Amino acid sequence: MTKVLTIGEAMGLLVAESEGPLDLVKHFERHVCGAELNYIVGMARLGFDAYYISRVGADPFGACIRNFLKENHIHDAYVQTDKAYMTGYQMKEKVSSGDPKVANIRKNTAFTHLLPAALDAIDWQDVKLVHVTGIPLALSDTCRQSIYALMEQARQHGALVSFDPNLRPMLWPSEREMCKVIGEASLHADIVLPGLEEAKRITGLADEKEIGKYYLDQGVQMAVIKLGGSHGAYVCSEAGAQYVPSYPVATIVDTVGAGDGFAVGFTSGVLDGLPLYAAARRGAAIGALQIQVAGDNEGLPTRQELETFQRNNEGEDVQ
Repeated sequence: MTKVLTIGEAMGLLVAESEGPLDLVKHFERHVCGAELNYIVGMARLGFDAYYISRVGADPFGACIRNFLKENHIHDAYVQTDKAYMTGYQMKEKVSSGDPKVANIRKNTAFTHLLPAALDAIDWQDVKLVHVTGIPLALSDTCRQSIYALMEQARQHGALVSFDPNLRPMLWPSEREMCKVIGEASLHADIVLPGLEEAKRITGLADEKEIGKYYLDQGVQMAVIKLGGSHGAYVCSEAGAQYVPSYPVATIVDTVGAGDGFAVGFTSGVLDGLPLYAAARRGAAIGALQIQVAGDNEGLPTRQELETFQRNNEGEDVQ
């Protein structure tokens, strides 16, 4: 199997069982979450040899995360346990429409104490792709150093690096620092996967064509700008540029995890040798599947489920 790695903070997730403000809801259902965790779950479900780099506390949420990784056939050999600091967690509202409010409890958590030395344990043999996001760059200086080191090591070992900015303004001291740090980090990747509004904030450019050209001029191999909702994506490389339509979705249940699902689809398509357009269509398909169910990663499909969805929806593109 093709070996892939990602790095990020896995967290506990408490989802409200009834609608209303989080401080008034009495009952919650326990899950796990994290953008990078969603990504590696999606890659494992497609049959990739999936490895996760993280750090959790010696607490029930930490144990829950390890159990979840094993249940989803994700290797946890690179997940450290910290006895001094807790596992971070989130609380998420239940809503009947729109995006739910989420409360983050992730200050001074176990993952924020991750050190670059944690990467020394990685066996780079057969690693084909490393996926990172902009989130760990905000969490601590050592997390930021670890991300830079991982991207550099991946390039040294001949692995592709994909980068999803995943802007989280509440984690940064300022908009300026967020855009500067994430903008610089993205240029060390082979594949960048920003949303259009994210990319406008990072680059200061006006539209997807200018943004795509900017990334290619800076040495990025492939730029995929997600246009949002039913508008699809704009993909470009030295071979050319194309607009890629999304898939129609009758009912949107929860948009959380859609971008992570797109990253799963696109990068898995690249690893499978698909043309740029087909890889982006796979990303659109997985994003569409994810937003039709509640939860951050419950809609990420197996390869058979993905193929069935694409086959049944062929020819129903949303322009």
